[in-house]
Amino acid sequence: YGTFACRSVDALLVFGSDGRVYSAAVAMLPSGRGDGQPITALVDVQPGTQPAHYFAGDAAQLLLLAGTGGFGLLARAGDLVSRQRGGKSFLVLEGDEKPLPPAVVAAGAARVACLTLEGRLLVFGLGELKLQSKGGRGLTLIDLDADDALVSVCAFAEALRLLGSGRGGKPRDEVLRGPALETHVGRRARKGRRQDAMQKAMRVVSATSG
Repeated sequence: YGTFACRSVDALLVFGSDGRVYSAAVAMLPSGRGDGQPITALVDVQPGTQPAHYFAGDAAQLLLLAGTGGFGLLARAGDLVSRQRGGKSFLVLEGDEKPLPPAVVAAGAARVACLTLEGRLLVFGLGELKLQSKGGRGLTLIDLDADDALVSVCAFAEALRLLGSGRGGKPRDEVLRGPALETHVGRRARKGRRQDAMQKAMRVVSATSG
């Protein structure tokens, strides 16, 4: 799934499929010598939901949280920590919406990229979002058609990596910058423009990250 640079005093955040967030001290995690243990041994996941995503890092780290319904917000990792094993309700989701993986907002990031299932890409300024330390529904990131969904978000500085596939399903990796990127720049809550860099785009990440 991923690796996270963290300290033993940090918390592991577990994002439930219903928007609830659970936390456990990194120091409580088993060592890498054994088989580990199920995350449910550390937190009490609510009935009807399941762990969907994870993050571990400094409490001051800024994160971009979003759901497939096109809404999102900014919060710091420390805002998501709960002293209760049952976690805390944080990201409000409606209907069949699911949470997306938390996106790290690195120092220097000034833009947000949103990619939809139909291949629409919208880029807008990070300053259009607000910090919501208590969670909630968030703001509209991108305007979605009824049969579309938000599939990936990221915060970046200047260049954007688009990951997906080309003809025959062959993996593709394109970096958008300059005019190729500017064509997708707009205001938050707009529809964005369909990307044409590849046949099927599945994920957006900062060009300086993996």
